[in-house]
Amino acid sequence: MSVYRESISLPMSLRRTFAIALKELRHITRDARTLFLVTASPAFMLFTFAYVFSFDVNHADLALLDLDKSPAAREYVAGLTAGDALSVIADADDYADVDRLLVDGTVDAALVIPPGFGAALHGPHPAQVQAVVDGSDTIAAGQAIAMLSAASQSVAFELQPLPRQLSPTVEIHSRAWYNPTLESLVSMVPGLLGVVLSLPALALSLGLTREKELGTLEGLFATPMRGIEYLVGKVGAYVLTGVGSALLAWLVAVAWFQVPFRGDLLLLLLLTVDYLLASMGLSLIVSHWVASQQTATFIVLMAIFVPSFFLAGLIDSIDRESPQSLLTAWALPTTHFITISRALFLKGVGLASLVAPSLTLLGMGLAGLLIGLALFKKKIA
Repeated sequence: MSVYRESISLPMSLRRTFAIALKELRHITRDARTLFLVTASPAFMLFTFAYVFSFDVNHADLALLDLDKSPAAREYVAGLTAGDALSVIADADDYADVDRLLVDGTVDAALVIPPGFGAALHGPHPAQVQAVVDGSDTIAAGQAIAMLSAASQSVAFELQPLPRQLSPTVEIHSRAWYNPTLESLVSMVPGLLGVVLSLPALALSLGLTREKELGTLEGLFATPMRGIEYLVGKVGAYVLTGVGSALLAWLVAVAWFQVPFRGDLLLLLLLTVDYLLASMGLSLIVSHWVASQQTATFIVLMAIFVPSFFLAGLIDSIDRESPQSLLTAWALPTTHFITISRALFLKGVGLASLVAPSLTLLGMGLAGLLIGLALFKKKIA
């Protein structure tokens, strides 16, 4: 026998929604395990994981700022991009264009060919070019410099007139923007912030399935409470505590790891809410289909937490040439928050530069909430 108590005609009650949120906040503060998972665990895992990960990349997308525009410069660039390691995907008119392309994440590095390159190539001294890399991603930046240096040596040797000399005819002078020293922690910590802040979404999933296991959901169904009030109240409580955990993790990043924060802290917290809503939207959907906390933990970890390390651009750059990689990365909320976090920490950008990832996360969050509400049935079987 089933009893339905959902009334479409009743408007959503803010009082009942607030009561659900207050109830959940009381549970979070009284349960030490849940309190740790929601508030302290992101900062703890940020502290732990920041020392762990280090991987190489094997491809770099370049912007080209050719100030020489000579046949020798074109031949040099053609030789650099003849293989699979380096690709020129954008042409820049000046350093402002280079900055825009690096801030947007369109390229991994910029190759600047100065005036007089072609003439210097056949002169007594090595011709010089500049590699400008995005220091907010130290792994990609370091690898881009290494690949450019190796490819440049090979191409420069081929460009020498006969008889060829063993001494290099082209020197690359590298410059890292946003993280001049290319310290890995400076890049990794802001990225890891997105990974560890998926834990409040796990806590929400556990909170929803816990009430199924304990049967307390039936008691709530005996009240005039509506489904939207229940879900919004639940999500609101975990978003609020998740913002607290984000602030704690930010303190760890800035105070302990000495990561520079060049952006607006209020904007970071606002977009953290955006990210929490997106990840919790997925938790609502997962919690509808499972009835045990153990299963919910496994699914959330496998669907959000673990893929975020390897598919979201945290360690290895996303393969833009693979539609499958792009689609998988785009579907992960962490991908978009890693972009936001690194941009705010290291590049000091404003909201105007983060419209795309912010709106994507907002769309994910609203879609997850609407789907979760559609799937949710206030029903006692």
